[in-house]
Amino acid sequence: MSESRSPESRRDADQRGREGEAEAAMFLAQAGWRVVAERVKTKAGEIDLIARRAGLVAFVEVKWRARSVALADAIDERRLKRVAAAVECVWQDYATDGEDIRIDVILLAPGRKPTHIENAWMPFG
Repeated sequence: MSESRSPESRRDADQRGREGEAEAAMFLAQAGWRVVAERVKTKAGEIDLIARRAGLVAFVEVKWRARSVALADAIDERRLKRVAAAVECVWQDYATDGEDIRIDVILLAPGRKPTHIENAWMPFG
């Protein structure tokens, strides 16, 4: 049984998502990354953040949950496949100098340090 969310609920979720993406971007910047794009839309889906540092471009899926216990179910193979399909559409536009690429995930919840899962999916392996 699918539950449809009200426009208000969707708007609130979108706002929390944007705040989570901003928090993740700051976290990456503090770790030495340069965020080069946010909310990149492709025919296959959206990429939350694209970040670069020496020799590497990371396509980052950001997941925010109100309770940290819910983070365990925030990302799964189906979601990662969608992200990988979106990355497939645009990676050539960002890895222009032969950089390595990878898909990372950042998990966020109130009162908890961000969890950065590096190389969460190997789309080209």
